[in-house]
Amino acid sequence: MSDIKDITTTTGGDESLLVAQAENGDAEKIVTFDDLGLSKDVLKAVHDLGFESPTPIQERSIPVVLEGRDMIGQAQTGTGKTAAFSLPILSRIDCKKTYIQALILEPTRELAIQSAEACQNFSKYLKNFRVAPIYGGASYDNQIRTLKHGAQIVVATPGRLIDLIERGKVDLSQLTHMVIDEADEMLRMGFIDDVDWILSNTPDSRQTALFSATMPPVIARIAKQHLKDPVDVRIESKTTTATTVHQRYWIASGAHKIDAMTRILEVENYDAVIVFVRTKTDAEDVSNKLMARGLACAALHGDIPQRQREKIIERLKNGQLDIIIATDVAARGLDVDRITHVFNYDIPYDAESYVHRIGRTGRAGRTGEAILFVSPRERRALRLIERVTGQRIEPMQMPSVADVNKARLENFKNQVLATIEEGGLETFEEVISEILADDSIEVETLCAALAKMVQKDGTLLLDESKPEPRMRTFDDDNRGNGREGRERKPFPEAKAAPLREFPDMPMVRFRVAVGRKDGVKPGQIVGAIANEGNIESKYIGEISIFDTFTTVDLPDGMPKETMHILSDARVCGRALDLRVYTQEPPRGRGRGDRDNRSFDKRSRSNREFDRQGPHSGKDFKKFEGQERRGNGRKKLDFNSFDKGSRRGSKGGYKSSFSGRREGF
Repeated sequence: MSDIKDITTTTGGDESLLVAQAENGDAEKIVTFDDLGLSKDVLKAVHDLGFESPTPIQERSIPVVLEGRDMIGQAQTGTGKTAAFSLPILSRIDCKKTYIQALILEPTRELAIQSAEACQNFSKYLKNFRVAPIYGGASYDNQIRTLKHGAQIVVATPGRLIDLIERGKVDLSQLTHMVIDEADEMLRMGFIDDVDWILSNTPDSRQTALFSATMPPVIARIAKQHLKDPVDVRIESKTTTATTVHQRYWIASGAHKIDAMTRILEVENYDAVIVFVRTKTDAEDVSNKLMARGLACAALHGDIPQRQREKIIERLKNGQLDIIIATDVAARGLDVDRITHVFNYDIPYDAESYVHRIGRTGRAGRTGEAILFVSPRERRALRLIERVTGQRIEPMQMPSVADVNKARLENFKNQVLATIEEGGLETFEEVISEILADDSIEVETLCAALAKMVQKDGTLLLDESKPEPRMRTFDDDNRGNGREGRERKPFPEAKAAPLREFPDMPMVRFRVAVGRKDGVKPGQIVGAIANEGNIESKYIGEISIFDTFTTVDLPDGMPKETMHILSDARVCGRALDLRVYTQEPPRGRGRGDRDNRSFDKRSRSNREFDRQGPHSGKDFKKFEGQERRGNGRKKLDFNSFDKGSRRGSKGGYKSSFSGRREGF
């Protein structure tokens, strides 16, 4: 291997590094995705997604990959590396050929899924394109079936990929592109030998891109052995944040962000606000939602003509606007003294962007507030920002309903006083005088009645009886082992609740391995049990959904076959892993690469159930026999307890919950 070619980029808080000034005083053209040489179909998808300009790692890496060069990309997690390798690969593959042309290795199933989704989104206009995600903890049959249909790109975790290669289900003989993502994480998780083996079993003619936040000796050895004359693309961070900016974060995602931001803005004492989003589409969407809530705001992004952008900024300066929803490109060079708050509605790709964003406030010795919305899956990106900036971002307490109501009443009072100051009340004073002619009506009572008229539509005060959102931190969910989602509800009792319609029927409480974090709903649990186990929904009892698991009450004495079937049934992409509930804390979820064990091998509790059950299946005579009918077993039924089924009950997804539904 010859010497590594260097493309080193230093990014930081200095705007001169981001926007250079030409001699005539105009800013030089900012690099966009249009300038990088991507195929028109891929570029069209990028535009549809609303992305405007590439991050530093994308800007430097995409041309290298398009040239067909091997490369080493050194950049921190969360800098946009997925697009850095997926966009140029999608631009180069031949969709007319159905064999595997590109392989992307990821250390975890979560990253594999994310990369596969990104490839799918960017390939919107590529005809006959398929991507196959391959990872542990999922059905072998489904993944093999996907591979048989043909896929140009495979995104895989090392363990499951090696299993399928050894089974002869994955053919990499015609591979032309290979990516090793998060190489240092591969090393940390013990997968580096697997990576070495995979590289050794792929064609020497392939193009290889290796991405890693750090370059320990083992990774350097892998690169030297398997990469040919690689270009070294290194994004170095030199980042500081102003000490005058108070930084906070709130764990929120999706539609909850709008509600959270609206509540914060009602209580915070702000002058002007800039809200940073990731795409042009998001800028318009958030702006429209805030305007619908009565806030004076405007969107600011790359599709807005320069002259119009200048008018928007001028309106912000003179107080005609209070809030701007902006993308990074549109906000470069934005300098408005009255900005007191910066919201990162979407977490930025890298720490440098974060510093640039929050630098819009806290200037000239003034204090500023920076509030970051972060989802549970973005915990690592948050910690990276803290590490790079050297400053802690505090979890914030969401304003209570009482706080909001207090602020609204204060604002209402100020509006009343301002209206009095404005004058022109003569007509209304006559009406008020007529009302007060009745000596039984006090002035205070009249004013209160007018205020109540404002409240009739429910726009003045919030309902204080509703539950309050509590302050959450990532530290609450972790004890130093990288696991998220510690159970926040008390564990339920192990004793099953009786059915309302059949109170004498013996029931057993079971645990299934899907919970609130998987997005599961009670109807999905009922549907899976009713359809896969052929158990009528009227015999499915109480369901309680927790963060990482769910409990469900089912009839005592189910046969082994039904237990096996229900255990392997999948809801929200996860196997139910049905087992008797024992009120013990749930075990942590494994990495999944090797977690495709059968029901009999999963746990001691299940083996015990098979041997002695609660009643070893002896009471299952209450069910009708397991006669074959069509493509499944006859519907299981408890005739001895069925004292008149409800009219219209047909099982399946029909809503016939017999117990309370907690936790959703």
